[in-house]
Amino acid sequence: MRYGKFIIVVLLTLIIALLAVIFYCDSKITNAAKDRLYSNLEDLPSNKTGLLPGTAKYISTGVLNPYYTYRMDAAIRLLKAGKISYIIISGDNSSIYYNEPAMMRADLLKAGIDSSRIFSDYAGFRTFDSVVRLKAIFGQDSVTVISQPFQNERAIYIASREGIMAIGFNAKDVESPGSFRIQMREKLARVKVFLDYLFGTKPKYLGEKIPIP
Repeated sequence: MRYGKFIIVVLLTLIIALLAVIFYCDSKITNAAKDRLYSNLEDLPSNKTGLLPGTAKYISTGVLNPYYTYRMDAAIRLLKAGKISYIIISGDNSSIYYNEPAMMRADLLKAGIDSSRIFSDYAGFRTFDSVVRLKAIFGQDSVTVISQPFQNERAIYIASREGIMAIGFNAKDVESPGSFRIQMREKLARVKVFLDYLFGTKPKYLGEKIPIP
């Protein structure tokens, strides 16, 4: 009986500790982005380069992924308004059947964006990789991240750790039954950021530098 109570106490302690870690990481990342997020195009400061993190264009049912659509719309608005001069499209290119940068590039070109303003990062497997490679490969020390608010916050925090001055332009957020699951996954992703820095994680790939004019 006493052993059973001891196990319960240990489990409760671990759960409380885990929740405290999640709360701490979440708060630190949210606070890092304070006053650096913009939703109004007119208020957004201009920047030389934008970073557009990749996501799947279609969801499992075969319909367009609204996260993708809203990010693309936001990126096109910024480019056409002259709020950024160049854009780095960074995403997963893990197989010949799946290529996020290629999809984004095709849609930017279809929208009338000049190809000379688009730079593809085919090794942006995670937000962490995309931001680190922004400086290590593309030589940028300031950027406008273009995504939903939750990812913008995380990217801005990572950028601050990498010596990059980052702001975020918020693409339209998504309200759907699956958005709660995505928000919960985001909490864990924020803990993973701290683990990455604790253990000195590096991007999966680096490679040769790609200069931006």
